[in-house]
Amino acid sequence: MRKHINHIILVLITLSSTLLYSQEKDTINTGVINVVKPYTPTISDAFKVKETPTIDDEETATKKTIKYNIFSFPVASTFTPAKGKAALVEKSKPVKLYDNYATLGVGTYTTILGEVYLNNAISRTESVSGYISHHSSQGGIENLLLDDKFSNSKMNVTYSNRLRDLTWNVDAGFQHQMYNWYGLPQSIIADASANGVDGKHSFFGAHFGSDVTFENTYINSGSFLFRRFGDNQGSGENRFVIKSTIDIPINREEISTDIVFDYLGGSFDRNYVTTDELKYGNFQIGVTPKYQLKQDDLTVNLGASVFYLNDTEASDSKLYIYPNVTASYRLVNDILIAYGGVKGGLIQNSYYDFASENPFVSPTLFIQPTDQLYNAYVGLKGKVSSNMSYNISGRYVADRNKALFINNDITATSQDYSYGNSFGIVYDDVDIFSLAGEINVDVNRNFKLGIKAKYFSYTSDTQAEAWNLPDIKGSLFLDYQIDEHWFAGANLFYTGERKDQFYLNDPFIATTPFTVTLDSFFDANLHLGYHVNDQLSVFAKGNNLGDQGYQKWQNFPVQGIQFLAGATYKFDF
Repeated sequence: MRKHINHIILVLITLSSTLLYSQEKDTINTGVINVVKPYTPTISDAFKVKETPTIDDEETATKKTIKYNIFSFPVASTFTPAKGKAALVEKSKPVKLYDNYATLGVGTYTTILGEVYLNNAISRTESVSGYISHHSSQGGIENLLLDDKFSNSKMNVTYSNRLRDLTWNVDAGFQHQMYNWYGLPQSIIADASANGVDGKHSFFGAHFGSDVTFENTYINSGSFLFRRFGDNQGSGENRFVIKSTIDIPINREEISTDIVFDYLGGSFDRNYVTTDELKYGNFQIGVTPKYQLKQDDLTVNLGASVFYLNDTEASDSKLYIYPNVTASYRLVNDILIAYGGVKGGLIQNSYYDFASENPFVSPTLFIQPTDQLYNAYVGLKGKVSSNMSYNISGRYVADRNKALFINNDITATSQDYSYGNSFGIVYDDVDIFSLAGEINVDVNRNFKLGIKAKYFSYTSDTQAEAWNLPDIKGSLFLDYQIDEHWFAGANLFYTGERKDQFYLNDPFIATTPFTVTLDSFFDANLHLGYHVNDQLSVFAKGNNLGDQGYQKWQNFPVQGIQFLAGATYKFDF
């Protein structure tokens, strides 16, 4: 036993000695480590647990068949449910729409007003319509030396065709107007002189045109118009206009471009002073590309207009370039929207346009286009509530060769329009500053109200004043459907002071032109009507209810208070 213990102690001593020797003889150098290659760890494949494991169990592998029986028997019940009844919705009677109507009215100053509109659907895509109107008065303004009757008649026929990819129509019409140069200055012209004056002046006009609109093409729309206009004094004018709007693709963007060709040519038998024939004519080509940018509430239209003008009578041509930039920004949704822009353009003036604005012009006009250098404006618009909107703006316009109406001189040429009872055209460089405000109220579908007001300030270059341009203009319109049968409305207009010129051009008396101030005026017009049934309505109108014999043009007082009554009948063929 002791022998074995000794052997064990000997072995332990030997192992201890060996370990101590090994620690003292460690040869590993801890200062320098040589890396043979970079460490490149790898990720071993992971074992994915199946979402739907396979169960290989003899106890659950086969579903057991369950057999069951249903025993049903009736149950006696005394409950009887009440039958439901749908709620009734009050239906309004659908409004019958008619394709045609005719209106006839008569009034004071032997006034006759008539209109007829006819429309017929040839097929699902084709229709033809026609319109005829007549408005005349035998006059009767007090203290006039000449007759003041007038008439305006026109008719129009339109054919329309609506196809899948385009819509087009053809339009033709004729117009006849008759007015009198009745505005003789009674302080100068005696009754004896007036007896030899025939103040009748008639206009004749005819037009033919077409419009076409395309869908899903680069050409959006196109139109052309030819108009012939003349009078009973030997004047004649032709105008031919072609317009088109196309989209030009550039780098996946589209540039909307308006193209216009406008030709004008005409002549007058004489000018105002001499018997020399007066001719005029030009054609212009305009291109207006614009690109629209939209980002959130900001919309910007960037563009410019380029016009080429050729004066065919003067054998002169010129190139014009104008800005065409507009922008709008929604500051507060639809409540407050800021907008502004700078535009310009070459405005084509014509005898037809001048006679439409002032029917008392003389057939001796010198006609040329107006160069509008720029028309800059800023404004705010929006909705105060769901039924009230507003618009406030300021504008500055710079026109070169702006056309101004001016009272013709009293001369000794013995023409029916040479007694200060007609108007000519003068051109001047005019800068216009204006402020405008507008409020529209739609209380409901039966009541609408609108108010507009504008203030103007003019700066002319060579002329003493901006002739016949008002300093203030205001208007109010009201439309009220009182009930199912009664309806009413009002139109009120206010025009501020205007300046005109008076000149007695007498070679035997030394005179100079002097400025005349035309008083401001207020014109109130009301109408009241009653729907007898779906087809027949009667109405009554009152015009110039303030009974002011104001002068819209110098020496041309208007008719006083006027009343007119009539009826409108709607029908189908």
